[in-house]
Amino acid sequence: MEDFYRTHTYLVEHCNAPVRRVLMDEIDWSDRMIGIKGTRGVGKTTFLLQYAKERFEPGDRRCLYINMNNFYFQGRGIADFAGEFYKHGGRVLLIDQVFKQFDWSRELRRCYDLYPKLKIVFAGSSVMRLKRENPELEDVVKSYNLRGFSFREYLNLRTRHNFRWISLDEIMRHKKELVPEILEKVNPMNYFEEYIHHGFYPLFREHDDFAESLLKSMNMMTEVDILMIKQIELKYLTKIKKLFYLLAVAGPQAPNISQLAHEIETSRATVMNYIKYLADARLINIIYPVGQRFPKKPTKVMLHNPNLYQAVYPINYEVQTQMETFFVNTMWKDHKVNQASKDLYYTIDAERHFKVCNEEDIPKNNNNGMVYCQYSDNYVDDNVMPLWLLGFLY
Repeated sequence: MEDFYRTHTYLVEHCNAPVRRVLMDEIDWSDRMIGIKGTRGVGKTTFLLQYAKERFEPGDRRCLYINMNNFYFQGRGIADFAGEFYKHGGRVLLIDQVFKQFDWSRELRRCYDLYPKLKIVFAGSSVMRLKRENPELEDVVKSYNLRGFSFREYLNLRTRHNFRWISLDEIMRHKKELVPEILEKVNPMNYFEEYIHHGFYPLFREHDDFAESLLKSMNMMTEVDILMIKQIELKYLTKIKKLFYLLAVAGPQAPNISQLAHEIETSRATVMNYIKYLADARLINIIYPVGQRFPKKPTKVMLHNPNLYQAVYPINYEVQTQMETFFVNTMWKDHKVNQASKDLYYTIDAERHFKVCNEEDIPKNNNNGMVYCQYSDNYVDDNVMPLWLLGFLY
């Protein structure tokens, strides 16, 4: 136990989180069982350590961070370890990579039932379906998603400003006031291209070769997260990877399920399941018309965020593709994104219509109920806004 305390103290003292994530204030920390899901590379470990740093002194033994990658836990269950921690006054146990522990969900339920004054905050893959696939946790766990940096968070990191997040309703009502207020402090256009290239993943702060580091993370998403959590045999890994590559190089479009099934030598139903797994791993986004969802055939499949284009080779993508990918990704956190097969616009929350475009493509008479998100400059009007403003949604 002493080794774990020493590791915890060292990690907390050396935790460097220059940007405070919005999720830190969205979580109800009074709950006893909290699950933090997120794709690889978005900063889940840093998030757990930042929580410990904000709430406890480094030597406070009431809080302890542990990682299930430690071989120690191959011979000892979570509940047994938590019991010893609890007996010695432990009250907050932070568990990283929880799905690496065999029977982890039942072990967490045992902790919840046996130790009434113990809070557990655990982190795991975005592929995990905490309640649907783990019924023993359904009535006790509160689940949250940690996303990569928003453009606002990236801008704060790069400029040392402290811009607040802005709701979509506020943006729609006050965009003509908000844009000049932001421009008084900084021109976001000077940083937007950087963000599109590498700003979503905190990896860029740690590695010089961002594309190579991202590629490694993407492989881990398929080789570990999808295969382990979905319990898929290793022999099917090449099919999943090939499917992802085919979807990526095809660009944002409706997938030809029959053709894809032929290409990877499997059934149409399996292709649809693999597409869903890739979406759960936050490698792609699946878009449907309003009122439809999986297992229906999607209207469009696109990469999850624009940074991913840097790690798929060879791939030809246009600026328009990157900008639409940014739009969908930033909207997806708190809003429903839909698109019908022949529409050139996106429907948000089944009521608002948005079109992502260059300023030159905005019609002179734009009083048609459409909101034009243009990525050329900072121009704003009643139905026009700079696309980067939506990067302040979280």
